[in-house]
Amino acid sequence: MNPNWREKTLKQEKEVASGRFGVTISYLANADEIQIKMARVQNQEKVTEEIAATRHSTPGVGLISPPPHHDIYSIEDLSELIYDLKCANPTARISVKLVSEVGVGIVSSGVAKAKAEHITISGHDGGTGASSWTGIKGAGLPWELGIAETHQTLVLNDLRSHVILQADGQLRTGFDVMIAALLGAMNLVFQLHH
Repeated sequence: MNPNWREKTLKQEKEVASGRFGVTISYLANADEIQIKMARVQNQEKVTEEIAATRHSTPGVGLISPPPHHDIYSIEDLSELIYDLKCANPTARISVKLVSEVGVGIVSSGVAKAKAEHITISGHDGGTGASSWTGIKGAGLPWELGIAETHQTLVLNDLRSHVILQADGQLRTGFDVMIAALLGAMNLVFQLHH
């Protein structure tokens, strides 16, 4: 294994979820992209020593990210968070991750107006390794519906050129890539399982 692997992974995508676990100025300053996760499944995993150190928490105690961000109740609040993140790291691209659901296009328009540079629409069948099976299945709609609604709404509001639109959630084949591109996605997220 390359001994510099950790150094290379430090400056990549950093997450800002509702619990703000491990979010420090150093964490933000060492990012190429900062992603605000607006929809997050509860994560009650046991916290190891390493995870506790990273998240500034107590080893062995589960962490729960509350469903809404405690400080975001409007697009103006989101805009303020984006501004604060840009102050912490002026060169980082700010991304907002949303769940594919009815009305996601209107929300995405607000996100674009709040000056996010990147929007990820996550489908109902995605999820992370830290999420429980019941927490990731059935939450939201297929990514195809969210991407289509978001793209069309951004175009109608003359905001499409302001953001990069990304599809996330069980994209596996060339057909998925083609459909995502036709619906308006510019970036795709693939999960590789070994």
